[in-house]
Amino acid sequence: MLNVGRLRILSEVARRGSISAAAQALSYTQSAVSQQVAALEAETGLALLERHPRGVSLTAAGQTLVGHAEGILTRLDAAEEALQAIAGLRGGRLRMASFPTAGATLMPRAIASFRAAHPQVELSLAEGEPEEIAPRLRTGELDLALLFEFDGEGLTSPGMTRRALLEDPMFLALPRDHPLARRRRLRLEDLSRQAWVQTSQDSACARHVVRSCHSAGFEPNVAFESDDYQTVQGLVAAGVGVALIPRLALASPRDDIAVRELHPAPPVRSVIAAAPAGARLVPAASAMLGILAEVARAGIGGAETATAA
Repeated sequence: MLNVGRLRILSEVARRGSISAAAQALSYTQSAVSQQVAALEAETGLALLERHPRGVSLTAAGQTLVGHAEGILTRLDAAEEALQAIAGLRGGRLRMASFPTAGATLMPRAIASFRAAHPQVELSLAEGEPEEIAPRLRTGELDLALLFEFDGEGLTSPGMTRRALLEDPMFLALPRDHPLARRRRLRLEDLSRQAWVQTSQDSACARHVVRSCHSAGFEPNVAFESDDYQTVQGLVAAGVGVALIPRLALASPRDDIAVRELHPAPPVRSVIAAAPAGARLVPAASAMLGILAEVARAGIGGAETATAA
């Protein structure tokens, strides 16, 4: 395989027309340039230069090689520049995914902050449930993902960077005129005879709600299912059931539902940002992890106000 450094030296000799001028331009000695050209001629098995009293000229083989070398070197220079741009967040891309409620609350603010700081980085965002997103992150299809986990349901692997963002407690949503809405302290056990609205039974949130109800000593009577928390709120408002809804999904609670905190402690999901670790962690993902942490610390509001209504 031809040595790229020697190709660059030969191209400089061809451009300058002499060994000495090329050596001066490259900050090499004349001897070093001559040795590199000789080594390249040995690699090719062909004479590449003709020596003259006042300089050098390319042989036919040298002209052919330099013609190809210029294209190769231009592409290598472009590749180096692109890599430097990625390292300096002046280019490249960041492929992200988020579960819906974080995609509607945390991610828009984080994207706005990132774009203001690094406008030349191309951003993309996909949506899905954590169990759908995590495998895509592990295979390298994504550079960063927002996930949530309940106790005992870790989705990340040892090869990932994790950043804990916030704890997302689940609040009880009832119709505003429900008799239990008048009580300021509610336990999960108080809801054993209620009809329930929840996400689809295979979802992580639904599984955890059922586990929590089992721990409270009853099997929830699930009347309706929807993976859209706005639909869940609508069903609760219509009086067809009660629901446990995460704080992130209550950033904009309806006026016709009552939101109450469960005692002594509500079910909680942990929201994390995950990205590949080590050399697979792209600079843009590292920067976004920091921005997401700042956005999470600033809070989202919504549920705290609703519980006081």
